[in-house]
Amino acid sequence: MANIKSAQKNIRKSATNAKRNRSVKSRLKTIAKSAKAACASGDAAAIASVTPTCASVFDKATKSGVIHPNKAARMKSRLAKAANKAKAAA
Repeated sequence: MANIKSAQKNIRKSATNAKRNRSVKSRLKTIAKSAKAACASGDAAAIASVTPTCASVFDKATKSGVIHPNKAARMKSRLAKAANKAKAAA
C-alpha cells in the first residue's frame, strides 16, 4: 500500500475509473450486439430505432474518455453501413 496521500488517492481514483470504464464498455458491447442483430434480421423499424441509440452511446463513451474518438467514429460508420445494406436488401 502506498504511504503518500496523493498516491493513495490515485489508487482510489483508478479503481473508480476502472469500474466506470468496465460498465460503459459492457454497455457498448451489448448495444452493438443488439444493433448487429437488428441489421441481420432486416427489420427496418428495429434498425431505425437502435441505430441512433447506438450512436449516442458511442458518443457518450467518447465524451467521458472511455474510448478513443476515432474508435467511436469507426464503429458508428460500420453500423451505418450495415444498416444501409440491410435496408437496401429488405
